[in-house]
Amino acid sequence: MKTQRNKQMEEEIDAIVIAHADDEEAWDQPVNVRKKKTTSVSLPAALAERALFFSRVHKEKNTGNWIARIIQERLDMEEAAFTGLKRDMFAKSAR
Repeated sequence: MKTQRNKQMEEEIDAIVIAHADDEEAWDQPVNVRKKKTTSVSLPAALAERALFFSRVHKEKNTGNWIARIIQERLDMEEAAFTGLKRDMFAKSAR
């Protein structure tokens, strides 16, 4: 479902670009974009095998993308928990 929605959005963008391709006033100045630097992380073989297995269970074609998503989800949970604890700590100290 995710890829179908992305494909539909790409087709809409393509249609807009094609419609304005010859209109010089429709275009801004070119923008330079730099790719983010990536970081490598070593995983023990057993952990890598488990990650590979679960990425396939979730039908993710790229295990690295699946791992990045899982890490992001975990970090979001940790940040939310930390924010809640910090708020509680300040509330108690203000009493």
